[in-house]
Amino acid sequence: MKRVESQKEFSQRWIVLLALLTALGPLSIDMYLPALPQMADDFGVTTQQVANSLPAYFLGLAIGQLIYGPVSDRIGRKAPLYFGLVLYICASFLCVFANSEWSLIAARVLQALGGCVGVVIARAAIRDRLSMQASAQAFASMMVVTTIAPIIAPTLGAWVLQVFEWQYIFAVLVLVGIFCLFCVHFFFQETLPVERRLNLSLKQVLGLYSAILQDESFRKPMLTGCFSGAILFCYISGSSAILMDGYGLSQQQFAYVFGANALGIMVFSTLNKKLANRLDVRHRLQLGNALQLCGVLILLAAGLFHLSSIIVVMFGMFLCVASIGFTGPNAMALAMSEQGSRAGTASAIMGSMQFACGLLAGVFLNFLVWSALINMALIMLLFVVVAMITMRSLKASTMG
Repeated sequence: MKRVESQKEFSQRWIVLLALLTALGPLSIDMYLPALPQMADDFGVTTQQVANSLPAYFLGLAIGQLIYGPVSDRIGRKAPLYFGLVLYICASFLCVFANSEWSLIAARVLQALGGCVGVVIARAAIRDRLSMQASAQAFASMMVVTTIAPIIAPTLGAWVLQVFEWQYIFAVLVLVGIFCLFCVHFFFQETLPVERRLNLSLKQVLGLYSAILQDESFRKPMLTGCFSGAILFCYISGSSAILMDGYGLSQQQFAYVFGANALGIMVFSTLNKKLANRLDVRHRLQLGNALQLCGVLILLAAGLFHLSSIIVVMFGMFLCVASIGFTGPNAMALAMSEQGSRAGTASAIMGSMQFACGLLAGVFLNFLVWSALINMALIMLLFVVVAMITMRSLKASTMG
């Protein structure tokens, strides 16, 4: 009964706050995409060189989450939020004053190291309060809210560029960081009581990482979620070259298409919640994997047969991206279901692995020699096949 009361107390308003913290990531990744050509002109380099600030951000996300997870398990959830958000605000200021691609890359790594605190704490806080089934619905609700960020981020960035220089995009992110800090101070309540905190040394942290990774109930759904989620990073890294260079979309048109695909995540997340009473967590995850595979095969066929229809390509992209509304929350719920007081560390591992896969996706795209569409589709196919193989190996015991 006490569990039910806590679920009622921490309802949609609480989810919106956690979603706001998580939204720092997609805002910081997507908002400046329309500005890459302008930034390249200012720095006197190619657009691809400036675009390397994307994998730099993924690197910061991967490293930062490994730090915040065990720290939050040791000292609680709120204190790391203060530190990370202050670092994010300061790093965003550095981005405003960057005068070369290397200073931008360095500032972006720091920005990611600060901003990633939100997603780690949000996942851990949900696990602190809710059961696995409730967590799956909470993660789906949070994904609906956080999907608004990538929907509006590129368009907002394009609007800023119509009036101001690219530096003002990062100034907006400074204001967002300050607003998040304000909300944490006044509205976020600690979810990990002192008696449940883990007193861990560095050696124990490393041992905890090892123990969590050896836990099959975490490892297999984590890998399934990471490889399924890596498809999104393939899309982020390759879509501009495909849609803008290959099919001639303008910056504003690209922003609208990007937003439509992000809206698809919201729609599928809502559908995922509605199917909760008909399909269990594992079967909804499998459904998401199957939809992603369909989308990847459409993209691969379009590239191999040189289809000129942008509608076909956009539909394939939509299936690949929107299906994360199924794979993301359900893989997360499965992975976190047995983690208890070490939920912060487990959340950090999962988040770090997701962005490590995103970093790999960006690296792989630079080495393949075919068209941008075929390159992206092949890497997506690799990731979705691995995700499905890992999913099939899950035992019934991981469903809870």
